[in-house]
Parts: sequence; structure tokens; C-alpha cells
Amino acid sequence: MIVTRFAPSPNGPLHWGHAYSAIVAHDLAHAADGTFLLRIEDIDGPRSRPELADEFRRDLGWLGLEWREVPAQGTRLASYEAALARLETLGVLYPCICTRARIAEAASETGPEGPVYPGTCKGRTVPGGVPAALRLDLAKALEITGPLVWDDAVAGPQSVGDAIDRLPLGDPVLRRKDLPASYHLAVTLDDAADGVTLVTRGLDLFHATPVHRILQALLGLPVPRWHHHRLLLDEQGRKLAKRRGSPAMSDYRERGEDGRAWAEKLRTAQWPCGISIGKAHI
Repeated sequence: MIVTRFAPSPNGPLHWGHAYSAIVAHDLAHAADGTFLLRIEDIDGPRSRPELADEFRRDLGWLGLEWREVPAQGTRLASYEAALARLETLGVLYPCICTRARIAEAASETGPEGPVYPGTCKGRTVPGGVPAALRLDLAKALEITGPLVWDDAVAGPQSVGDAIDRLPLGDPVLRRKDLPASYHLAVTLDDAADGVTLVTRGLDLFHATPVHRILQALLGLPVPRWHHHRLLLDEQGRKLAKRRGSPAMSDYRERGEDGRAWAEKLRTAQWPCGISIGKAHI
């Protein structure tokens, strides 16, 4: 059975890009008589606004979607701690005290997430009492896992090694200085715990999949299939984003517009004014 999910963070209102992503995941599941899940990713520290979770539910209902809700990330912290402990025993983690500014200054290349971390803290002793993130040593991890592959429903079979070479990330953060887990760790564990079989998300997260595939291998987690869909873009050709003030779905809902009609427009590529769709592949 296909199980998909929509996993928004309550740090701003949902926009049309979220609506499109939710509809894609919902429709893929329902076309196969599967299950569409809603998971609230609420561990973004002070940026998280718990009241927005109810707004999200109203937005999805307004679109005419049906879902089963699973526990929010804030209830899963023990599983993140246990996974980090397991990775620690494998010797694939190291502490990092670098700031964003320091990384930008030291980086020699830029990847999908910005300046690529050059490994400044790898092999160094971090002073006690200094707040530190935990990074995954990709080279050591791949020595343990060996070559890995994954299957993307849109792009086809993928090699982890080739993807890392093409879309460099550097050693990713698994636990931030101020938060219990990074996106990479939390989403990988949560999808496994929720039985997600088709990870449906935007193409902007394609580059993250090699990291998630490595974590699955290290932690003995089931391997789903992925579906990275195209992104909705604004008039400047940038992906829609909360931080840019992209139009909120709730504004349309509160004006009394027909959400089911809007959902059908998104399904049939009738985009809201000023919005277009991006390319199909990285």
C-alpha cells in the first residue's frame, strides 16, 4: 500500500507551493487506494507557532483533502536522541562549533544549501561547554554502508555517490546547536516510523535524499521510494517561500473563495496570477 505524507512546519502560513505539494501527495495516495498522512514538524524552536497547525488543517480541509494525522515531531524527541546515540557508537558524528559566517568565509564551493562546509572541525577537539552542532562524517558513513542507490518516481534510479558529487553538501548537520535534531535526521526517522512508502516533496529537496538514504542504511531503516515534484515559482522565477511573503492560502479561504475549485485548478496547471511551474529535473 502506498503511504504518502505532507509535513509542514508551523513557522508561517501555507502558500500555493504547499497546496500543490499536499495535493500531489494526497492524489498519489488516493489513486492507489493508499493513505495520505499529515505530520506537523514543530521543532523549529522559537520560530514555531503552535496556533498555525490548526490553520494548516483548515487550509487542507478547504482544498477538499482527506488525511490521517500522525504525532507531531515535538513528541518524538526520544527517538532522535536514540538515533544520535547509535550513530555516535558507529563513529560517524563529530561536533562542530562553526558559525554560518565562518563557513561562508572558509568554503571553496557552493552547493544547493549555500556555502559547502569544508570540514573545519573534523578531527579537532571542541572545548567543553561550547555549544556545538553534530555533523555526519559522510566519508566514514559511506565506508560503512558501501555504495547506495535509491529510486525516484520522476527521475528514475539514482546513485548516492553520483548525487553527492553532482550536488555537494559537505558533512550535514544532524543536531543543531539549539535544536534536538536537524531536518535530515528528523524527517528520515519520522518517515520510517510513520510507514511512509513514497516520500513526496519538492524538487528543492532532491539534494537531501542521499543523506537520508545513508541514514537509513546506518540505522537499519526501511527504504521508501521518492517522488520529487516540480516547484511553483513567483514572477521572478524563485520558488514560493514564506520568508518572501508568498500569498497565503488562508487569505483566499477567509475571503470565502472555493478551495475545491482552487485545488482542481492546481491539478490542471491553472496557476494563480503571477505563478508558474519550474523544471521537472535537477
